[in-house]
Amino acid sequence: MTSRNVSLCDVRLLSRWGYAARLMLLALVQAVPAAAADEPDLIFRRSTVFKWVSPNDKLATYGVDDPEVEGVACHFTVPEKGGFKGWLGLAEEVSDISLACRQIGPIRFKGKLGQGDDMFSKRRSLFFKKMQIVRGCDAKRNVLVYMVYSDKLIEGSPKNSTSSVPIMPWGAADATAVQKCGEFIQ
Repeated sequence: MTSRNVSLCDVRLLSRWGYAARLMLLALVQAVPAAAADEPDLIFRRSTVFKWVSPNDKLATYGVDDPEVEGVACHFTVPEKGGFKGWLGLAEEVSDISLACRQIGPIRFKGKLGQGDDMFSKRRSLFFKKMQIVRGCDAKRNVLVYMVYSDKLIEGSPKNSTSSVPIMPWGAADATAVQKCGEFIQ
């Protein structure tokens, strides 16, 4: 994350602005480092609620590769609020998120993993809500288990979705080299 020096001139200018303008400026400053992080790939969006003047509500499907496990990709679908609040990034997004993870090549672990480690996270509202995809290992069945949930600072969120990826050989050359996820969990 990058740091930014604030001058006395900036502080005086901010004190003259209204509360809403300061919140918008804070959101923009926070969004700049987030844009530099690995973002998921947008696969497609589909409008769900038509709005006359402002942007429509949509469902968006994204793809993301597991950064610690080569050969696994996850796709998740999230609702995106339209309207003027959604357009400005001020709308609080709902917690309905679906998840599907699959093996897309030979599975190779890049290092030791913790049970329930974060694989991916993204903010779902200006301050209080974050979507997270976490990863675990079912060592008995040699299956990677992924869970997506949205947490809210104040009251939590019970909505979640789970997907599992059995670790299977990928082609003839991979038949004897299948790794066991239990060997890579700390």
